[in-house]
Amino acid sequence: MIRPDARPNGAAGRTHERRFRRLALGVTVLAFVVVVLGAWVRLTGAGLGCPDWPGCYGRIVVGPEGSGLESIAEGAAVDGGKAWREMVHRYFAGGLGLAILALAVVAVRNRRRAPGAGGPIALPVALVVLVAFQAALGAWTVTLRLQPAVVVAHLLGGMAILGLLWRVYLGPPVRAGGAGPEWVRPAAAIGLAVLAMQIALGGWTSANYAALACPDFPTCHGRWWPDGDYAAGFRLWQEAGSRSGFEGGVLTVEARIGIHMVHRIGALVTVLYLGGLCAAALWRGRPDRGLAAATLSVLGLLVVQAALGVSNVWLGLPLGVAVAHNAAAALLLLALVTMHYRSGRSP
Repeated sequence: MIRPDARPNGAAGRTHERRFRRLALGVTVLAFVVVVLGAWVRLTGAGLGCPDWPGCYGRIVVGPEGSGLESIAEGAAVDGGKAWREMVHRYFAGGLGLAILALAVVAVRNRRRAPGAGGPIALPVALVVLVAFQAALGAWTVTLRLQPAVVVAHLLGGMAILGLLWRVYLGPPVRAGGAGPEWVRPAAAIGLAVLAMQIALGGWTSANYAALACPDFPTCHGRWWPDGDYAAGFRLWQEAGSRSGFEGGVLTVEARIGIHMVHRIGALVTVLYLGGLCAAALWRGRPDRGLAAATLSVLGLLVVQAALGVSNVWLGLPLGVAVAHNAAAALLLLALVTMHYRSGRSP
């Protein structure tokens, strides 16, 4: 028998739901930090700063600048800065895994205390499974020496976790009434697929060190369509050229040019599709305030992301701009998830 104060619409149920959403927001912020840290580690060449996993040269605790590692690395060349950066990312990622587990536990407890309140449990529980697989990808990233396919899968896994956590925070589907025309929701879903593909292309470009394969924009080496080896550039599983694995890239210049050009084409498709979707939703859809705000966020972040992408080429891939490019992609994903959510109409 359910107590009166445990009913879905009771005060206890609403309190549980508010606390759960605050926790979900905090975990989402942590996931965003982990995504940005991952980009920072990758872009500073620290992906193999620790050759083992989960520790670093057999140690779990690594101080600033990797102090003390040189004395236990058996004479191997150790870059303490890279090791420390890699371990900072691992510490935050480990904390995220524990936070997601706590979120799932709270979701299950809320359901037991107040059936119908406290939010859904399917997504939080599924996130526990996903973050466990993400940890395995992190280990494989190291043991397979930055194999590009694994690096991209790890990036997509991180983005998926971030987007799903944000969806947990947003809560139950929007009730019917005034959100916008029915076509916005499926169009936004297609937009999520387009954005995911472009994020994957960006990850593939970065993992193969092809970001500066074309040093000019909008042309590439002064040509609108340069010669590129597209077959080699998009061979999903590659063979390492040395014991250092894939650090620095193993592809030819022509293969990297092919990757870079496809990423540019993907960026153009993404800008045209999402820009057109936002324009149509704003000027033809008559959205409510929530959907309009989400749509404007998508549009603004799309402009910022495009500007950062061009700046990476013109400025020679400065670290701050490159990390911001990754962060903006994550924020664009969250804005598009919000747009999709706000356009929803539950039965």
